[in-house]
Amino acid sequence: MKFIKKYRNIFLRILDICVIIVAYFIAEMIINNSLNIQEQLTSEMLNTIILSVIVYSGILHLFKTYKNITRYENGNDYLVYVLACLLSYTIVMTLKEVFNLPLLEMRVNLVAALIIVTTLIGYRVTTRMILSSGHESHTDNVNKKNVLIIGAGDAAKTVISTLRTTMRSTYNIVGLVDDNINKVNYAISGNKILGTRYDIPRICSENKVDVIFFTISNISNKDRKDILEICQQTQTKVRILPGTTDLIKNKNLMSNFRDIEIEDLLGRDPIKLDNKNIGKLIENKVVLVTGGGGSIGSELCRQVMKFNPKELVIVDIYENNLYDIEQELRMNYPNAKIDAIVASVRDKKRLNEIFEEFKPYLVFHAAAHKHVPLMETSPLEAIKNNVFGTYNVVNCADEYNVKRFILISTDKAVNPTNIMGATKRLCEMIVQAKNKVSKTEYAAVRFGNVLGSNGSVVPLFKKQIASGGPITVTHKDITRFFMTIPEAVSLVLQAMSYAKGGEIFVLDMGEPVKIYDMAEKLIKLSGLEPNVDIEIKVTGLRPGEKLYEEILMAEEGLEATKHDKIHIAEPMNINMDMIKNKLEKLNELLESSDNEDKDKIKKVIKQIVPTFRDGKQLNEEKMKEYAMKKEESSTDNNIGTVEHKKVKAIA
Repeated sequence: MKFIKKYRNIFLRILDICVIIVAYFIAEMIINNSLNIQEQLTSEMLNTIILSVIVYSGILHLFKTYKNITRYENGNDYLVYVLACLLSYTIVMTLKEVFNLPLLEMRVNLVAALIIVTTLIGYRVTTRMILSSGHESHTDNVNKKNVLIIGAGDAAKTVISTLRTTMRSTYNIVGLVDDNINKVNYAISGNKILGTRYDIPRICSENKVDVIFFTISNISNKDRKDILEICQQTQTKVRILPGTTDLIKNKNLMSNFRDIEIEDLLGRDPIKLDNKNIGKLIENKVVLVTGGGGSIGSELCRQVMKFNPKELVIVDIYENNLYDIEQELRMNYPNAKIDAIVASVRDKKRLNEIFEEFKPYLVFHAAAHKHVPLMETSPLEAIKNNVFGTYNVVNCADEYNVKRFILISTDKAVNPTNIMGATKRLCEMIVQAKNKVSKTEYAAVRFGNVLGSNGSVVPLFKKQIASGGPITVTHKDITRFFMTIPEAVSLVLQAMSYAKGGEIFVLDMGEPVKIYDMAEKLIKLSGLEPNVDIEIKVTGLRPGEKLYEEILMAEEGLEATKHDKIHIAEPMNINMDMIKNKLEKLNELLESSDNEDKDKIKKVIKQIVPTFRDGKQLNEEKMKEYAMKKEESSTDNNIGTVEHKKVKAIA
């Protein structure tokens, strides 16, 4: 075998020559009914064989057929053999007619050509099958993972080919599913389409499927969500193929597969933006983003760059994140003007220098301390960074004639029960008050948790699953509004284009999600069983943590905008003198000798932010409401059951 591998090309050439010679004897036998080989050995036969060997061998060499690896040959390669033989036959016949060569008649040459092409392809296909089956025979089938492929399109065909050629020892394809009912019971590359999405649980159970490959890239978010929720019922690990753009960037198809993310299960429709209006504001303008290295700030930078700003100024105190986003943007936009500046929003002097130098047209203020439990233990840091940092940037925007200033706010600013939420509410108040006395148009955009952001529960849960658990949830009934980072930032840009000054834009976050349910889904998507493979441990609410987040304050109205996912909260009657008075009280608190007294700090915050509430008391109220609703629901169900029994009895 080693000898054959070493001299493979010589062996193949000799074999092909033998095929050509034998083909002519068989063709002569078929056409002239001659079984006597000695009778066939005429001068015409010898001349024809010699010329054909030279022509066929030359053309096969010219077409580089001997450089093919037999095991990996496919339909395109076999088509080359057909063309090579057809061309060879044509050349032989042309030479016979042009030079009146003493060769066998056309019919014999035609039959010989058919025999040659059939045999050349035939023994190569047979060799490929033998090599493939021989390779497989050395594989321990017990260790193979059974794979179900969702989708029966071009991507699925490529996946099957890849699995067969390079990952045969790892995966065994049990079949495919596709929602096109006309494809069911047909096959792709020998793999049967076993049913539709609704058959997935049955197929996985019957075939003991270990991995599901989701190969449909051109699909609506809702359909993806519905199919993945069916996959969850199987408790089988699911891997998903991203969009076609990502596939083009990475030619290795299998390396494109990723684990399912919670985002895939949100089922949100794509955000439709009025790019024309956004572009008018950003194109050829200087844009400044504070907190530009954070999860929201960095995505703001990415999306702003799509609208060709004159210059992007990124400000952040954490140099590592700042460096990362700077390098990413420089790589993607090599000719763009990008300035990455290490600076704190607390530093008024440094901010003045930055605004003086760059004179931004638009400012997105994303810099803030956002971690609720950490700010409960370090409340003064939240006040310094969130409140006074925002005040500094707001004043710079006014002084240097910024056209529009957008504050990135949070749903935790609504009826806040923690220091972080209270400081962000005060930031909203500062923005609304400043708008009344400045030519700059100030607005805030308020939204909930973003998936995958720094401090989000999703990355934490993934780490906990990877380490074998447990997953920690603070309360079984705790809910949050969730949105993807690109979604949130897209709507921030759209809200910015609507701003006239003084608005608090409220983003439609969809339905609230139970954190406990999210933990269960993440475990299932990992192919594991909740509270069997991975424990979900309820640890109790943390200081300042709400059971339920709210988007609107009770005293605020809600006004629609041109975009169905963006609303405007009615502004409150807040003036700059009131804000300055509140800031003076906070400043006194920062400078007082007993500024580590957290109860005193909360008491002052309560005076400054009237909607600030005791978190423990609020959660108790919410739990009572929840229990009452549950009891009412149970009572309604019981009444319905009794009525049903009465109707049945009468009948």
